[in-house]
Formats: sequence, structure tokens, C-alpha cells
Amino acid sequence: MREFILATFLSAICARGQGTSPAALLASRAAPLTPDLSGTWQLDFGPYFFNVREGLDPATAQSWTEKVRQQRLENLTRDRWTITCLPGGPALGFDRQIAKIVQTPSLILILYEDLTYRQIFLDGRQPPSDPNPSWMGYSTGRWEGDTLVVESLGFNDRTWLDYSGNPHTEALRIEERYRRVDHSHISLDLTYNDPGAYAKPWTLHTNLILAPAAELIEYVCAENEKDRVHIVGKLSDVAVTVPAAILAKYAGAYTIRGKGPVRIQLEDDHLIADYGGKVRLTAQTETTFVSPKSTFHFVTDAQGAVMRLLVETVEGEMIAERQP
Repeated sequence: MREFILATFLSAICARGQGTSPAALLASRAAPLTPDLSGTWQLDFGPYFFNVREGLDPATAQSWTEKVRQQRLENLTRDRWTITCLPGGPALGFDRQIAKIVQTPSLILILYEDLTYRQIFLDGRQPPSDPNPSWMGYSTGRWEGDTLVVESLGFNDRTWLDYSGNPHTEALRIEERYRRVDHSHISLDLTYNDPGAYAKPWTLHTNLILAPAAELIEYVCAENEKDRVHIVGKLSDVAVTVPAAILAKYAGAYTIRGKGPVRIQLEDDHLIADYGGKVRLTAQTETTFVSPKSTFHFVTDAQGAVMRLLVETVEGEMIAERQP
């Protein structure tokens, strides 16, 4: 009976010149609504922040890619977008810790605090066959049920994939799958496909966390910039050789209160720190080691036993107690 009354009502609307048939209006009423992704979101990249290929077989990367990455580390990452103040492109960088999504039926905008932005076209257009290479690429999207699927291509090859300098070519394509699992979380799967640099595609999983009280704060990289002039020399200029026997005593598990574990491993006579992703450490002294984003100080007692680890970042110093 209710459907009959509704159909009669809709027929009356159409008869008054609305121009839409009752069947079309009923169909639109029954059509599922797409999820609303609008809002300000905290980006949680986990271990992929430093190395987007964390946990993958290094053999799947062409040999030149590791040479490029090691050269960027050797140059103290002075060509990183956060130093050059150029757009970051597809990188999972720390200047992308927050993003604002603006959603309309035909277009989604993603805005970042560094004044870069992305356009995701939902109007059914096809990706360009020969796109003009750009910093942020060209993105088209579609809905598959409650999942937004975004295809991006047309990147130039001047950007990095992550903080440690994994490179890519202009053949790079990225697929993103956004699904709002509840009010405060979006599940995001990213698949990277770059046949010019890597033997096969790979997928990583991360999450977006709703930040309802947050707002974008303008960040202009080149404004009052004072760091670049001090980044001189090479990583090897400050490196020293520490005997493997001394390095071995630093290996083990450490815990930063309120932050979680830090694991130090010895591989090929070098220390590896696993803290939000694995990174190779370079020795400056027998007790001080550096990575592109942190400095690690090992604190010993009078007998030389390791007691704790001090981790220095731009946010300050953290104490990591050694675990038994």
C-alpha cells in the first residue's frame, strides 16, 4: 500500500512538469548511497613511511633503483622534497601527516598542509593515454560498492616514493582503494606498479584516522628556510668503523615508554634499527649512530654493558630502556 501511495504521489509530481518518470524516481530512491569520505584525516603510514618497500624481496627491484637510493642517503638526502621545497608527489612523507578530503559526486579533492593538492575525477572520464608528466599525477576514480577505487598515472620521475629515496619512473601507476570501515577510520590499500623500476607490483595497507577537531595549518617549506645551507658533505665523511664485537653488544630489544619497541640488529657488520621500518645506521663514534631521520646514542655502564638507548629526532629525545 505504501509503494502504491508513493507511486501515486510521484506521478502527481511528474504531471506537474518535473520531467522525471515515477520509475526513475523510485529507482533513485532505492539506489545505495556512496560513503562520505569528507573530513580531516590523520595519515598513518607505519613502517612504510621510511621504506615503501618494507618487507619485500630486494631482488624484485632493478639494480639501479638501490644504487639511486643509496646515493641519495650518501648525499644526506639533500635532494629530498622537504629540503628542495618541491612538491612531494606520491611520497609517504612526514609533511603529509594530515589531509583534508572534500567530496562531491563528480570530483574529490585532497588538500595537504604543504599547499599541494590532488584532484580525483569521478565523472566517468578515462585516464589520458599520453599524460603530461606532473608532480602529483592524474587521478580518476570509481565506486565499487562501498569502496572508492582511484587510478593515478602521469607522474614525473623527479619525486621519491618514500623518505629513504626509493625512486620510480614515469611509468609508475598507483591504485588506491578507500573503504570507510566505521565513523573514524578509512582502510586504504595502495598498489604500486612501475615496470620501469620493479619486477612486479606490490600492495601495502594503511589507515586514515578521522581528526574531527583538526584543521589544516599552512606549511610553506621555503619560508624562513635555514637548513639547506648546513647540509654539506657526504654520509661517508662522518662515518667511522666500529669493530663487529662492539656492534654485537648493542643488538637487542629496547622499549620507548608510550611509543613501543625499537629493535637493533646486526647485519653484515652494520647495525639495523627497526623502529617504524628498518633503517641502516652509520657510526659516528663507538656509541653514536645516525640514520636519515634519527640519531641513536647507546648508554653503557662502567663495565661497558648497554643500559639504554637515546633516540633523538626533530621532536626531541626519547629514552628506550633495554629489555632482558
